[in-house]
Amino acid sequence: MSRLLAMLRFLGGEVVDRVWRLGCASRFFLAVLVKSGAALSRFPLLLREIWFAGVLSLLIILVSGLFVGLVLGLQGYEILQRYGSAQALGTMVALSLLRELGPVVAALLFASRAGSAITAEIGLMKATEQLKAMDMMAVDPVARVVAPRFWGGVISMPILAMLFSSMGILGGWLIGVVFLGVDDGAFWSSMQASVDFRYDVWNGVFKSVIFGVAVSLIAVFEGYDSEPTAEGVSRAITRTVVTSALAILALDFVLTSFMFRGML
Repeated sequence: MSRLLAMLRFLGGEVVDRVWRLGCASRFFLAVLVKSGAALSRFPLLLREIWFAGVLSLLIILVSGLFVGLVLGLQGYEILQRYGSAQALGTMVALSLLRELGPVVAALLFASRAGSAITAEIGLMKATEQLKAMDMMAVDPVARVVAPRFWGGVISMPILAMLFSSMGILGGWLIGVVFLGVDDGAFWSSMQASVDFRYDVWNGVFKSVIFGVAVSLIAVFEGYDSEPTAEGVSRAITRTVVTSALAILALDFVLTSFMFRGML
């Protein structure tokens, strides 16, 4: 009986802690939005964060997109050839990347590279009391440190997702047309006839924007809320990557269900 009570007490404490952190994150998000005006008015500062979050993530995004496209081309050709539809390889590669793989995989890579770096940067600033020093000098750390990094991630994410999808399509073309012998005109014409801007391209961009908001918010919140120790910053980085991955997959399911319902 005592073990059961201890387990229930532990589970109840965990639930209360998660709900409390969710409420804190919601209030933090509102504070970031309220204080975003000053951050957005400082364009060089915002540009620096776009460079840090977006440009420095380009290599892993482009290389990963190319290899995902190569794998899609190989797998898709092998499956479509069984049904005599190898000429539809372009359609399969484009729709898979634009609707699903591009936004999701790019967001996961973005969370692993940029999200963890943002959390580490803010967490180390807190551990070395730089945020407290800003507060003492009447400089709002949320407006000066958090908001530019948040908006830098939100702006960078859809651009990275589009580049990922573009490189994936290029990889599918390379493996399908150059190496497997699919007709070049059929590859591009089937893609052009099947891809709809509103339901495919725009939905993918919308997904990537939502993922960018979620990952950037988790990254800045975990860094700002981390314990001011090396171990605390390490745990915050781990929470950023794990929570971002779960949030991306959960949001992907919700957004996809609404998008397909609108298409039916």
